[in-house]
Amino acid sequence: MIIVHYVLCIRIELVLGIIINPKSGKRAFRAQRIYLWKLLRRRHKPFTYRVTKYAGHAIELGRELVEKGYDEILVLGGDGTLSETVNGIMRANISDEQRRKVCFGLMPRGTGNDFGRFWGLDKDYKTALDRFFYGKCRPIDVGCLTYWRNGIEHHRYFINSVGFGVDPLCCSWAATFKYYIGSHHVNYFFALLAAICAQKPFRVQLVVDGKTIVNDLLFTMNIGNGPYSGGGIRQNPDADPSDGVFHSIFVRKPTFRQVMKAIPKLFNGRLTELPFIHSFTGQDIQVITRKHVMFEADGILENIMGPCEVHCLHNAMQMRV
Repeated sequence: MIIVHYVLCIRIELVLGIIINPKSGKRAFRAQRIYLWKLLRRRHKPFTYRVTKYAGHAIELGRELVEKGYDEILVLGGDGTLSETVNGIMRANISDEQRRKVCFGLMPRGTGNDFGRFWGLDKDYKTALDRFFYGKCRPIDVGCLTYWRNGIEHHRYFINSVGFGVDPLCCSWAATFKYYIGSHHVNYFFALLAAICAQKPFRVQLVVDGKTIVNDLLFTMNIGNGPYSGGGIRQNPDADPSDGVFHSIFVRKPTFRQVMKAIPKLFNGRLTELPFIHSFTGQDIQVITRKHVMFEADGILENIMGPCEVHCLHNAMQMRV
């Protein structure tokens, strides 16, 4: 009985797993880690941590931690690290009931931090940790994009948004410009202009909850679980990650004048007021096309050929805020 009790105590202590991306943010990784460890020990919180070493590593680490029984995950990184961790949790070999009990927290350390922005998370370590330790676990939705490559079905989960058209092209340009432009906002602005100039409309059929709403040329589309994307752009101002539906926009080929009208409204949440910006909500969205297209899920780029489906998984897991 004593041995069993001891084992159970050890198991209960090992509930907090931390995933750290040392390349996120501008502060020195060593200084971040030392400060974080001091705060954790001061609060007498047992933990274990993993450090990402390459792109996609957080997927493996997130899956590893929850399969070992960790039901609290703290992510120290940006939108990409968080998205990879969520993908790992969703792909883990655990039951849906266990997955819904997993509660993650976020200390935003990236450049965009769009999902953290919705929750008002501060980049200050102490503030973020206080929210994680003393906040409440809130059920949130997770998006799942299903596509086929070489006849094999693939799933890409996302926590914030998925974009087609201008969105992924802008992410691609921003990744190139960041080596030459230091400011994130300036970088993204020039990347956005380059993407708008380069993007060519492609024909799609959009089927939302079983009803066709578009069968036309598409210039850009953003499907939002959260309201922000692109480092603070409120493309879908009414989006809420816990309401069970996506809030989305699509745009046919705009004129130069329309683009000039849209730019001032990118950051104030009034983009959907423009008549050429079409908004819609739905749980299940089919994007039917014969073209080879690129999409971005939480800023991570993928290429697909043919149709794909986007589903809202309501209350898939929890977030402490």
